[in-house]
Amino acid sequence: MNLKDIRYGIEIETVKRTREQVAWAIHSVVGGTVVRTHAGLDPWEVRDLAGRTWKVVSDGSLSSVPEHLRAEVVSPVLTYDDLPQLQEVVRAMRRAGAKVNAQCGIHIHVDAAPFDRRHLGNLAKLVYKQEPLILHALGVSQQRLTHYTRPVSDDLIRNIESQRPRTKDELNRLWYGRENRNPTHYDGTRYHGVNLHNVWYRGTVEFRWFEATLHAGRIKAYLQFCLSVAAKALNARSASSRKRVFNPASAKYDFRVFLLGLGLIGEEFKTARAHLMANMPGDAAFKNGRPRPAVTATEITTEAGIAPGLAA
Repeated sequence: MNLKDIRYGIEIETVKRTREQVAWAIHSVVGGTVVRTHAGLDPWEVRDLAGRTWKVVSDGSLSSVPEHLRAEVVSPVLTYDDLPQLQEVVRAMRRAGAKVNAQCGIHIHVDAAPFDRRHLGNLAKLVYKQEPLILHALGVSQQRLTHYTRPVSDDLIRNIESQRPRTKDELNRLWYGRENRNPTHYDGTRYHGVNLHNVWYRGTVEFRWFEATLHAGRIKAYLQFCLSVAAKALNARSASSRKRVFNPASAKYDFRVFLLGLGLIGEEFKTARAHLMANMPGDAAFKNGRPRPAVTATEITTEAGIAPGLAA
């Protein structure tokens, strides 16, 4: 499956502007109507010209600001072709004065319909192997990593490899530790960087790694990254779970190779690669650092304080 064929949605948490103000900012891009529904989480909805609904809801985790200044944007189901419009929505929110702080995050959902138990196992193992690189590249804070974006569980990978689940139901038991046919929204297993709880609760795979931003280019890069990881899991016959050791000297090179292996190749993904590698130490072109130029005999004698003509 091509990454451009995978449907997705995104949640962006913001502060400093009311839900109504953020809704009207979205409306300035997508058109349609703006309504307040008076349902739970006090949502404002933008029903766009394409018949889709963008929601702006309250989020109790944004406790550093008054309740009326908490606004989480929940997009409708989008396609790859919607990326330019989504970027314009983000820019409009920023122009309207919306901000992010350390409590804010971004959650990306990809459609789980194409995933069977093998694909989900591939995804878990693929991320588990590369997680040291991914977490460093995305700059995941220790607080987020501890509470809301926990790594892929060692036990989950060990159980997938030893028990080799043959169905999604068998994988369900490995994920929850029991058979769970009626998962609830706030199930404790949801707080992982790769959240498979949502496969059974909402029909999506959720990626929860991201610190919030209103930089449209970074958000596009994050989406392209998640879609490429999903596509890799869907297209692979199998995946290795051998954990990569993070090496600061080669991290940028290693991550670049990983991104190219995901298919993020060429001019179209140049900006994504730049954003995703910006936080990595090392050299993107050389695994063991850029070679130092050869030193000539003249340079050696000069550095030693010997006049070149006197060196014998």
